[in-house]
Amino acid sequence: MWQSVVYTCGKSREERPNLYYPIKNPFTGSHVYPLETRVWGCDERATQINQDENRLWWGIRGELDKPRKKVFLSELNEGVVPDTIWFRDDVGDTQDSRREILDLFGDGVFQTPKPSRLIERILQIATNPGDLILDSFAGSGTTGHAVLKMNAANPDKDPRRAILVEIESKVSREITAERIRRVAEGYPNTKGNKVEGLGGGFRFCELGEPLFDEAGQIRETVKFGELARHVYFSETREPLPRERVPNTPLLGICRGVAVYLLFNGILGDKTSNGGNVLTRKTLAKLSPFHGPKVIYCAGCLIGADRLAEEGITVRQTPYEIRVS
Repeated sequence: MWQSVVYTCGKSREERPNLYYPIKNPFTGSHVYPLETRVWGCDERATQINQDENRLWWGIRGELDKPRKKVFLSELNEGVVPDTIWFRDDVGDTQDSRREILDLFGDGVFQTPKPSRLIERILQIATNPGDLILDSFAGSGTTGHAVLKMNAANPDKDPRRAILVEIESKVSREITAERIRRVAEGYPNTKGNKVEGLGGGFRFCELGEPLFDEAGQIRETVKFGELARHVYFSETREPLPRERVPNTPLLGICRGVAVYLLFNGILGDKTSNGGNVLTRKTLAKLSPFHGPKVIYCAGCLIGADRLAEEGITVRQTPYEIRVS
């Protein structure tokens, strides 16, 4: 069983000249070109292979003005080839989305939600298991809800993950995050019935003040704890909560590697450099660790041989801190 899909892509002839060429219609013998604003989706070699394998569909009698490609359902990872028109029975409608919110929160707390089935369909088409999905306008959290539903329905596949961004603090706390918590852990609906959780979880984070200025330099007002949390996450991809920020250069040990930060005179040095340069003297003041170490500092005056002997990797602030 197969379905046909379009054989062009949204690139112009100027952008992809190698994809602008004639294809012969085997029924009429005519040579067909794509529009100059929408070239073929494959180069000539791939098209010839598709022709040889009878993968190009010209209609029953060759009546189509452009070919379509045959895609067999057995070749798809999941779902089916999407239709152009999505019906309410398949992806829901605004009434469905309002019912979802009403079921979760009672009286309508969000006026323009989208049905989670619609977002599921979009994610089935645009993403694969294991992908990380970004929703920059999270609103009521429908994207997160859809991701949890898809993961629960496919427990044998790599779970999708999502980053939801919501600028309104009240909405993000009371609606977006609360919705994800409830659908993950379970909740009593407005009828008093227990709705089982879908599993999964989330981490709620708030955006702090920028650490770097327009030139990429650390702002003068940045405190040690603020930079420490960013450095630790940048290096380990693990969070360092505010309550765990130490009052020493050793920020923590992650997967057998110790992470240090020399910044803002953390060693009590009141000189112009503030003890932020790694020297033999500052090295001797660091909490010992018998294993590999990563030290963020403004500069280093220790030779490569000694660094290798101590198992030290030096990263210079701010240039070797990942801002993204």
